[in-house]
Amino acid sequence: MEAFAPDLTGSLLVAMPGMGDPRFVQSVIYICAHSSDGAMGLIVNKPAANMRLAGLLDELEIKRDGRLPDVRIHFGGPVEHGRGFVLHSRDIAGGEGTLAVTDDIAMTATRDILERIAEGQGPRSCLLALGYAGWGPGQLEGEIARNDWLTVPSRSELVFGRANEHKWAAALKSIGVDPLTLSSQAGRA
Repeated sequence: MEAFAPDLTGSLLVAMPGMGDPRFVQSVIYICAHSSDGAMGLIVNKPAANMRLAGLLDELEIKRDGRLPDVRIHFGGPVEHGRGFVLHSRDIAGGEGTLAVTDDIAMTATRDILERIAEGQGPRSCLLALGYAGWGPGQLEGEIARNDWLTVPSRSELVFGRANEHKWAAALKSIGVDPLTLSSQAGRA
């Protein structure tokens, strides 16, 4: 059995230019859980077209209390697109459905976080995602070894920032990689 790679929970995966899966081209994925059993993450730089928080709350029949924050809904990944996740700062106490990912960031997959946001009692920073990216045991490690992904330390301003179109380049630059110098051809020196 292969040795388990370092825990990537709380890190970012940045898709390399040679990424063969079009769903992940120039994706930045926040890893919410990683163990020898597999990994789960949310794409943080691909907003869902024509979806807004107000519409989602109406669809779920969640009453709003005052002005809603301008929260974008993202394509979180190709697995279970009908399932919603809220990646958020840990300035609010999480309930039973909350996973503390790091000291600063949590993920909640229950309706109560949406109700709190609608009441104006939500977290300081959040991102809503429909679906997620998932990997079975050893699958992510294999993709990293194949040069499909770079791993990058996470920063809240990158995860929750509004400039989705710049997150891919910003994540690369955060580790000193100029996106213009990357090749779509993988190799080993």
